Order: sequence, then C-alpha cells, then structure tokens
Amino acid sequence: MAKAAETAYTLIRAGVLSGEFARGQRLREEQLAVQIGVSRTPVREALRRLDAEGLVEFIPNRGARVSAWTRQELEDLYDIRAMLEGHGARLAAARSTPEEVRRLSDLSAQMATLSRRGASAADELTVLNGEFHRAVVRASRNSQLDSLVRGVMDAPLVNRTFQRYSPARMRASSVQHSELVEAIAAGDGSWAESVMRAHILAARTTVVRSMEAEGELDE
Repeated sequence: MAKAAETAYTLIRAGVLSGEFARGQRLREEQLAVQIGVSRTPVREALRRLDAEGLVEFIPNRGARVSAWTRQELEDLYDIRAMLEGHGARLAAARSTPEEVRRLSDLSAQMATLSRRGASAADELTVLNGEFHRAVVRASRNSQLDSLVRGVMDAPLVNRTFQRYSPARMRASSVQHSELVEAIAAGDGSWAESVMRAHILAARTTVVRSMEAEGELDE
C-alpha cells in the first residue's frame, strides 16, 4: 500500500506541476485510480499529502481540486501578457517581413470564419490563436521576449480561454486580431501595441468574470 500511495503521490504531483491537472480542476479519486492503476485508498492518501503541501485543496461536499487561482494572480498573469505581447506587437510593426504579415492575415481570416460557429469552434480557435500570438512575437525579432511570452501563454488557463467565450466575444476577439494585423502591416507600433494590450485585457475581463461565476477563484 505504501508503494502504491507513493506512486499515486508522485504522478498526481507531477500532473499538477506540469499543468496536466489545471489550477481549480477537480480531482476525482475513481478517475485517478483508474488512470494510475491503483485503488482509491492510495489515491486518497496522496491527495491528503498534496493538500498538506498546498497543491491540492478539499472543498466541502465536492471533493478535491487543484489549488485554484486567486483573482489577483489571474489579473497579474494577464497584466504580464499585455505588457510583453504589447511590446512584441510594437516591435513586429517595425521588424516583420511581408511574408510574416501575410501569415498573420491568413490566421486572422481563418479565426474570423471559425468565430461564426461559436462554441463548437473553441478548440480550433485555441490552436489558431496560439499560432497567431506566437507569430506576432516571433516577428518582433526579440528572442528573449519570445521565450518569456511562451512561459505565460502555455499556462493551461490561457490555453482554455476560448472555451469561456460567448459567440459575441469570439467575434469581438476576431475583429481585434484583424485590426492588429492592419496596424502591423502599416508599420504603426503605437497602434499595434495599443490593440494588443486591449485585446489581452479584454480576455482577462472575460476569464475573471467566468471563473468568478463558476466559483473557480480562491480568495
């Protein structure tokens, strides 16, 4: 039993730290037991140990979940993204090649088409959105900025943003992408930075409100 509990602890902890189990995600004992190949008892023991470490918390009548974001942590994450990617967009307006602008335009057009499908297109939009934002940063020609932005964009929370969008919000996001491409193509750094910052901060508002409504934020 001790070995099984240690195995469960090691695998669940690795999943939490890697983002496989996202912050705020419920951890169901029966599912984890099947996934790991042990009984529920060592899983329960592992979760209690992770609770003591602060990585997992138990919610009355709901079981265990990965420790959730606080509102401040969430706002800080999007603030950093707005600052970094806004600067990246400014640089991209000065340094991007015609080929890069065409690629951004193509991605923007694809997302505009998908956004009209609403929630059913959320997963496809997530993939294209990641490509779009990474392409903007690559066009900045700043390798350090590229590395920093990848660190915050790869957060599981950011990856699931489109799953929280209404159809109207998806369309608004698409319009901002189109305007950003226009600003970069025009070589207007101030405009590009302004659009990117507004775009990311609008996403922050949507995500915060959604998570508050679902009770997914810690105090």
